[in-house]
Amino acid sequence: MLNDVRVALIHYPVLGKDGKIVSSAVTNLDVHDIARTARTYNLKKYYIVTNLRAQQEVVKTVLKYWVDSYGRERNFSRTQALELVEIKSYFEDVLETIRLETEMEPLKFFTSARRRENSLSYEKARELIRKTEKPVLILFGTSWGLANEILEKCDYALEPIRGGSDYNHLSVRAAAAIIIDRLIGEKEV
Repeated sequence: MLNDVRVALIHYPVLGKDGKIVSSAVTNLDVHDIARTARTYNLKKYYIVTNLRAQQEVVKTVLKYWVDSYGRERNFSRTQALELVEIKSYFEDVLETIRLETEMEPLKFFTSARRRENSLSYEKARELIRKTEKPVLILFGTSWGLANEILEKCDYALEPIRGGSDYNHLSVRAAAAIIIDRLIGEKEV
C-alpha cells in the first residue's frame, strides 16, 4: 500500500540545449496534465519548482481560476487535480516542506531521458516504493533535463523510457504519466 508519494516538476536548475544551467518556462499543459495524473494515481502533492517570480504568477493565475474561482464550479474534477499543486522556488524548498510535514527525509528518484550508469529498473524502484515507510519524491525535469546537482541529492536514478525507435523526445507530461504508472499503477497479476 502506498502512503505518501509526491512528484516535482523542476524548472530550475535544468539544462539548456547547450548543457548550461537555465530556468525554463512553465507551460499550462504541464500544470494541468501532471496534476491530473497525480490525482488519478492518488499522489499526495505535485510541486512546480521555478525560481522565476513571473512564472510563479502564471501558475498562481491558473490555480486561482480552477481552485478558487469559476473553474471550481465549471469542472470540479479539474479542481480536485489542481488542488494538489504547490509552487516552490527551489528543490531545497520541496525537501524542507516534506521534512517538516513528515519528520522524514524523502526517498528521491531522479528521472532522465539519458542512460546513466547504475540506473534503477522500474521493477526494483516499484519494490522500494512499496516497502518504504518514507515519503517518496519523483523528480521530473523540463528543458533538456535535470541538472547534475539535483542527481547528486537523489537516492536513485531511474532508467529512461525507451519507445523502441531512434526518436526520444517525449513531453514531460507524457513521461510523467508513463513513469508514475510503471512505479505505482495497478500491477497485473
